[in-house]
Amino acid sequence: MTTEDRTADLAAIVHATHTYALGLDRFDPELALSAFTSDAVWDATPVGLARYEGEAEIRGFFEKDAQQVRDQFHVITNHRVEFTGPDAASGTNYVYSEGHLSGGASFKAIALNEDTYARGGDGWRIASRVISPLTPPEMGDFEA
Repeated sequence: MTTEDRTADLAAIVHATHTYALGLDRFDPELALSAFTSDAVWDATPVGLARYEGEAEIRGFFEKDAQQVRDQFHVITNHRVEFTGPDAASGTNYVYSEGHLSGGASFKAIALNEDTYARGGDGWRIASRVISPLTPPEMGDFEA
């Protein structure tokens, strides 16, 4: 592949990670879910949350998030992506998230996302994400 082809692929992968954040921040579980493959894994056990496998489990978590959070934002940056095949890649990015639960408690997390990505008929998507803390997470009464 040419450098130009990989540049377009990189942009599509970054777009998927930003779609995830936008979906969470707009309380739109379907938008957040659209960033993932149907068999994806979302694992936040290193920050004290849970691990979800597949579309139904991940959607359930995003729906619960939308119900218990009053306001939140996610900043995702510092993407590093390595292509491991024509339709596969792995990478990392930093996430800073902060907000308030419906009951008023606040939460904050500064973490490292360790991702794998896959390209299918619907473009590049996140195939797996493991979220590890970079500073001690402050999760309030957040349940997952």
